[in-house]
Amino acid sequence: MKNHLTKIGLATFLTLSMATSSLAEVTLKFAHAAPETDLQQDLAKFFQKEVDARTNGEVKVQIFPQGQLGNDATMIDGARAGIIDVVMVGLNNFSGLMPESAAFTLPFMFPTRETAYSVLDGDVGQSVLAKFEDHGLKGLGYSENGYRNMTNNKGPIRTPDDVAGLRMRVNNSKALNDMFAALDANPQQIPVAELYTALETGVVDSQDHPIGVTLSFKFYEVQDYLSMTQHAYSPLAVAMNLNKFNGLTEEQQKTVLEVAAEAVAMQRELSISKEDEMITALEEAGMKVNRDVDGAAFQDKVKPVWDAFIEQNGDTLVNAILAASQK
Repeated sequence: MKNHLTKIGLATFLTLSMATSSLAEVTLKFAHAAPETDLQQDLAKFFQKEVDARTNGEVKVQIFPQGQLGNDATMIDGARAGIIDVVMVGLNNFSGLMPESAAFTLPFMFPTRETAYSVLDGDVGQSVLAKFEDHGLKGLGYSENGYRNMTNNKGPIRTPDDVAGLRMRVNNSKALNDMFAALDANPQQIPVAELYTALETGVVDSQDHPIGVTLSFKFYEVQDYLSMTQHAYSPLAVAMNLNKFNGLTEEQQKTVLEVAAEAVAMQRELSISKEDEMITALEEAGMKVNRDVDGAAFQDKVKPVWDAFIEQNGDTLVNAILAASQK
């Protein structure tokens, strides 16, 4: 009888232990808009692998690439509502919540990637990342899309005059919309998921994206020319539902933050090291690439975009970014 009770007690203990273990496991839904061939997926997979390993399987990550859980705005709303746990989208998509954050994406704001990293990872960038908490999100870091470059089907873009008249697809960044309007293009907002078809059917004949996106979305199949205008640095933001983050143990929170920082650093390094390789791949696919862009002429032409932003949002963040860029 005693042995029988002992067995029952042991069985009960094991059942409770397994239930407790099961309850302790957390699964994070990680969403982004890029194809699985994009460097954004490399970041997501690194995050997935390292979080699992360092929490001994207590925190799992499930990845939803290529806009499976909606477009950028939908993913942000989902993360704020707790339907999605982690999102990685262009920082410009947060300008509706934090209009001042659009300062980072003003044309020709950052002369080099290193300058961008220094500002984004320093006090100025982190102060904006902290404001994500006002909107139900925990900012985990700024990963990279890279510098935006123009592609089109008309010819090489070397001066502002070459942009005039182009039917240019733009994202929801007011600064970039204003920029292409200032360059006398015809900007049209089209979600990235619909862009390939819009280019293929001639709804638009031009677009701007970092090199990696042009490659991973296969825009080279429907665009003839790539001009290295590097007219805007395009950071991504990785953010987590704040309640989900706060629901993790202190050790799990520390792990998520550490892994996110390492994932950002890894993805930035890949972006730099693979850029020449990606440009070569685009050339081999038939794109004609030109680097002889008159950057000074473009900067002069788009100066009114800065003026309009400052008039609407003030110059505090712009000046802080410029000051931090000099350090």
